[in-house]
Amino acid sequence: MTNDLKSADISLIQRIIPHRYPFLLVDRVVDIDGYTSATGIKNVTMNEPHFQGHFPGNPVMPGVTIVEAMAQTAAVMVGVAMDYADRNLQVYFMAIDKCKFRRMVRPGDQLELRLTTQRGKPGARVWKFSGVATVDGEMAAEAEFTAMMEQPAG
Repeated sequence: MTNDLKSADISLIQRIIPHRYPFLLVDRVVDIDGYTSATGIKNVTMNEPHFQGHFPGNPVMPGVTIVEAMAQTAAVMVGVAMDYADRNLQVYFMAIDKCKFRRMVRPGDQLELRLTTQRGKPGARVWKFSGVATVDGEMAAEAEFTAMMEQPAG
């Protein structure tokens, strides 16, 4: 059964995906349109551990964490749509394609993560998504990725 919720705050996000600090990379998911599209928000702060080494004196958010934030947004979208809160949803990358980085993301930036489902439906284990990350309307990254979602029992 598909859920009617249109957003997910941090409490609901943590009830859907298992990620926690320092690897929880999405703060809020808004504009959820079933399992077809959603927008995630990541507030980038200097307190994040990757900035200690990437790069000292010139902090830049690693591209892999931007892609991971996209994937977490996609998992939350599916989790909200499918009512998977408190059901131990597990999500695993299978492929990352057409990944490009266009601008640096720095502390103080707010990443907007727009995700669209390319392939997947209720009951499917393998899903494909496309994502675009922007800061102030300027593209920071884009990627397509495939993930396997272990469906909760019950």
